Amino acid sequence: MINIADFAAQLHLEPLYETKRTQMDITVTDINRPGLQLSGFYEYFAHERPQVIGKVEMTYLESLDADKRQSVLETYMSYPVPCIVICWGMTPPRELLAVAKERDIPLFQSKLKTTKLSLQLIMYLNRVLAPLIKRHGVLVDVYGVGVLLTGESGVGKSEAALELVKRGHRLAADDVVDIRRVADDRLIGESPEMVRHFMEIRGIGIIDIRAMYGVGSVILSKSIDMVIHMERWDSNKEYDRLGLTEETVSILGVKVPYQIMPVKPGRNLAIIIEVAARNYSLKRMGYSAAHELDRRLNELIAQSGDKA
Repeated sequence: MINIADFAAQLHLEPLYETKRTQMDITVTDINRPGLQLSGFYEYFAHERPQVIGKVEMTYLESLDADKRQSVLETYMSYPVPCIVICWGMTPPRELLAVAKERDIPLFQSKLKTTKLSLQLIMYLNRVLAPLIKRHGVLVDVYGVGVLLTGESGVGKSEAALELVKRGHRLAADDVVDIRRVADDRLIGESPEMVRHFMEIRGIGIIDIRAMYGVGSVILSKSIDMVIHMERWDSNKEYDRLGLTEETVSILGVKVPYQIMPVKPGRNLAIIIEVAARNYSLKRMGYSAAHELDRRLNELIAQSGDKA
């Protein structure tokens, strides 16, 4: 379900007919241009999508006489379409407005060209209809890499993020992260609006990062490129020291690179997170320091064997 007021506000649409309903039943992230339907073809009609009327459809409607136009629109709008958006700032025929009121179908006008409005509408639907979960953690943008910090309460996630902000990186969310899957292999995280830009620091309380460090210290949303799980150092646990194996964690069906960061006094967590982000970027470009060292060792062993 899509909130009608949010739909109009986010896409800068002018309501031509305001329905009494507050929600529209839209479940697909696509649109339909009803040119074929207006000409009488209904064997396949994606009526469940937002309907976008551009110059082609409007020119065709205006070419019809009033009685024919009324008949065409009554047939077209007898289907349960969620809404109709008219592009180019065009004024709809009075028959279209009358049938919209009769059928209680939201009718909007946009000043944008049809192609641009269609693109923005699909992007909006992709965002609001994307699968959503909430996770406890901190999301920061480090050198363009979206790093989700997880771990038990009090392990130092917010303090590490605060140090990263001081070093010029950007905070997306603290404590609660809303995660959406906007594509088969892409996750976007953002903060709930109520707590956006706020951070809790034990011993100090709530601070406003944007007010304290400026608008450049925060970002509304960020892709989740890697997850760093912070846990208290366990001297009996064997931690990965080479990085030859790459672990992942599944979030909403998307596999995300995953690393465990042991935390103990004396470790500069912000610098380690920066290094992890840089190392991730190098791996995306095809370079792995661990594999390069492994390759050199294998070459050295092979050369020693040849000499023997």
